[in-house]
Amino acid sequence: MGGVTKEKVESSLTSKLTPSHLEVVDTSGGCGASFDVVIVSEQFQGKRLLDRHRLVNAALEEEMKEIHALSIKKAWTPDQWKQQQEAEKS
Repeated sequence: MGGVTKEKVESSLTSKLTPSHLEVVDTSGGCGASFDVVIVSEQFQGKRLLDRHRLVNAALEEEMKEIHALSIKKAWTPDQWKQQQEAEKS
């Protein structure tokens, strides 16, 4: 069986970007062709959104050969994530 698993995506992102928060959702119905990602990492500090997306894509270089659609919903720094969490509470 081909395709990339949600666990594989999580594992690659975790090992390369050491996120403090990570959500990976398989939106392909289980065939591993399409994923939504929310990732919070210190490595995004001081980087523009485009560069953050490049980091995520680079971390998934092998997987991207089989993934057809990767939607990076959020690629935030821990500070941005914290502000978002606090905004949702109030």
